[in-house]
Amino acid sequence: MNLANGLTRATGAAMKGNGMQILDSIQGVLFDIDGVLYVGKEVIPGAIETVALLRQRGLPLRFITNTTTESHQGLHSRLTALGFNVSAGEILSAVSAAIVALRRMKNPRCLFVVDDRVRGDFAEFTADEKFPDVVVVGDIGNRWSYDLLNELFGLVRKGAHLIALHKNRFWQTEKGLQMDIGAFVTGIEYATGKRATIMGKPSPAFFNIALHELGLAPHHVAIVGDDIDSDIGGGQDAGMRGILVQTGKYREDYARESAIKPDLLLPSVAELPRVLGF
Repeated sequence: MNLANGLTRATGAAMKGNGMQILDSIQGVLFDIDGVLYVGKEVIPGAIETVALLRQRGLPLRFITNTTTESHQGLHSRLTALGFNVSAGEILSAVSAAIVALRRMKNPRCLFVVDDRVRGDFAEFTADEKFPDVVVVGDIGNRWSYDLLNELFGLVRKGAHLIALHKNRFWQTEKGLQMDIGAFVTGIEYATGKRATIMGKPSPAFFNIALHELGLAPHHVAIVGDDIDSDIGGGQDAGMRGILVQTGKYREDYARESAIKPDLLLPSVAELPRVLGF
């Protein structure tokens, strides 16, 4: 029996008993964006209808992402252009969480190692490439080099605080899986002996912001994601129900080997209304 069939059958049995009670308790939903609602320029079939139906039923929703190559406005524009009815205030990204953290630090001097498309989101903060208090690291594509890593190593070793917008292992692209920035962040941590502050999923602080915005207790919230580590593991650690979908970066062999077990496994987000009884 493969993982998908095993979990689907187990879930079906559970829903006849205590599992149905768990689903009945869901009063709000967090949707991971990339890989759950769309991949690249393609909408996941049924995703738009799922979001619309949950809205009609009055469930508060938030749309969360570790994507750091699009500005907040860019994410909103992409979702609306694809046909989703989403307000800008319902989107929570790793960049958004970092902005909250930096504001609490009372305007530190920052070196931003981020994509040019999100640099404007940090415009309120003082930039300092030579003597930063904080080094903020995000996705920069093929700009990574040994020279850059060595520069960041030196700054963090001298006392700069390292903030990583996320620490993902890999991500899904139209060309397949690609290595993400987690390896570079881990390398800097290893070389300096210092731990980065992680802003995006699976950071508890990130999920706490989302829960605060929903105004719900964790056990009344489900997170729908394609990443068993950041989405499901992070959400469950925060007390939420984790619903893993078999789209985006989902890989059966990787999920099978993981110690993290989703509360529910679905072929795609299109199945969510059915299992919630809508």
